[in-house]
Amino acid sequence: MAQALSKRQYRIGRTTVRRLLKKLEYGLLANRKSLTGRSHPDRDRQFRYLKRVKKLFLEAGLPVISVDTKDKELIGNFANKGRTWRQQPEQVNLHDFRQDALGRAVPYGIYDLTHNQGYVYVGTSNDTPEFAASAIAQWWTDPERPRFQREDMLLILCDAGGSNNCRFWLWKYYLQEQLADQFGLAVMVCHYPTGASKYNPVEYRLFSQMTRNWAGKPLHSFAALLAYIRGTATQTGLTVKAFLLDRLFAKGRKLSKEARTAIQLERRPICPNWNYIIRPRTSTTISLSKC
Repeated sequence: MAQALSKRQYRIGRTTVRRLLKKLEYGLLANRKSLTGRSHPDRDRQFRYLKRVKKLFLEAGLPVISVDTKDKELIGNFANKGRTWRQQPEQVNLHDFRQDALGRAVPYGIYDLTHNQGYVYVGTSNDTPEFAASAIAQWWTDPERPRFQREDMLLILCDAGGSNNCRFWLWKYYLQEQLADQFGLAVMVCHYPTGASKYNPVEYRLFSQMTRNWAGKPLHSFAALLAYIRGTATQTGLTVKAFLLDRLFAKGRKLSKEARTAIQLERRPICPNWNYIIRPRTSTTISLSKC
């Protein structure tokens, strides 16, 4: 601005321009992410339904879990945001190149609302519907997980996108195969509206606490990452377990029309794309009429 004014025969320097801008309440500001865009017309209706169904399940002594995939993490000598108390800064790679990494961690979190307990299954390949369903199935079969008064039905709270996308038939297929059929379990899924992931309990009850443990610390190995996750705790009594799922989950799989029609999918009257029950194909129908 000083240069432009000088060309117009004004004698002014950068310091004066800065002082005048400050006087006019101008400053160097970055973009602020605050606009959410147009809300879905059923957003409020879905939140009311989520609250009601969650309350029904908890009062009935049924399991309620919140799930999501956390940001992928490169494993190796890479910088992590945050600072740590030390006499000398730790030396890390200048660039975060994927080819320099030992691998990429895909943490899938499960938060048990009843027992305030977190489970994190760290994958080493891809974030797919099969991976998400496998993590939930492993949690269900864990002999050390807390038990519930009733275990004939499960409520899963999740985002509308990602590996548990409400539009993915593969997500529904693997829930049918790995949970409903394998354990004779009726699985109810309620998705948070698009752009509302911050209200998903796994985000603010588990993930926000987890990342504090490795702030400013390079994740040199998968073992180090698992140790940081297991060290997560809060004053409210949160405990976290972590496991490595070191197997390939292939991307790009397609589901045939026959496989889709074989899914015992029961969409709920309210927001049917976001709320549905998958019932076992080998047992009698289980109902929760108030949902």
